[in-house]
Amino acid sequence: MYDQSDPRAALAKAPAAGAPVPTAFAGAEYARFYEMPPQIEGPGEKTWLARGQNFLTAYTEGEAGLVLARQGQADEYVLLLPDTGARIEAGQESRDVAGNSLVIIPPGDSRITLLGKGRAIRLVTTRAEDLARLCVNAASYAERHPNIPPLELWPAPPDGFRIRAYDLDVPPEPTRFGRIWRCSTFMVNYLDPADGPRDPRKMSPHHHDDFEQGSFVIDGAYTHHLRWPWTVDMTIWRPDDHEYCRGPSLTVIPPPSIHTSEAKEAGQMVDIFCPPRVDFSEKPGWVLNGSEYPMP
Repeated sequence: MYDQSDPRAALAKAPAAGAPVPTAFAGAEYARFYEMPPQIEGPGEKTWLARGQNFLTAYTEGEAGLVLARQGQADEYVLLLPDTGARIEAGQESRDVAGNSLVIIPPGDSRITLLGKGRAIRLVTTRAEDLARLCVNAASYAERHPNIPPLELWPAPPDGFRIRAYDLDVPPEPTRFGRIWRCSTFMVNYLDPADGPRDPRKMSPHHHDDFEQGSFVIDGAYTHHLRWPWTVDMTIWRPDDHEYCRGPSLTVIPPPSIHTSEAKEAGQMVDIFCPPRVDFSEKPGWVLNGSEYPMP
């Protein structure tokens, strides 16, 4: 359900006939990094980690010169640089990337060196077991969450894996929802920033049948509203959530909960999907680098 001014209103479809009725629900995950000690701490580094079923986020506050390295990374991962720049090394490539950028980093060995004091947010699939086991909510995924199929990667780029960097400063477009990029593992929507509290008369309650959504608050504060559908089995009903989360924090929204997020002040939130969404990918012009990555 969307306000008619919301570009997603055109996505609404009638429910599929014969869609399976859930027999179990998972709760949402709320990782408020500002309320907890980091999972990794060392010279010039504080890193917090939290996960969903298929993905995890590693949020780092670091000093200039900090190196974040991956060895034998199984698949592509995404780096968000909200403020400082970084030197990215992967394979035979080395590239300096300015702050306010999104970077897609290829599989294999890679190094991120911060060029100044600032924040780095890595989005990695949970195939990275060394990071997954460090997540503050790792125990929540000791058993697979229901209603989410196994992760299937999208096709590799025709010109091969390489470092790909994109400036986040993309002007808003009334017919496009946010600022969306994708790769073989992730779709990232760097939402248009909230300039203040959201109009409570223009919320956007909706649900996803079979995929999680990660909502990462970088700055500001949001309240995440969630409601699980009622089924004939009352024993699996869940109470509504209305969870206030400042930045930095990760909320993982499970299917098929109805959800919407309400900005409480000016801020920046990023939506994360692993693997990418088909419906957003099918909208002309929505995925800003869609020509670089084929759909399945």
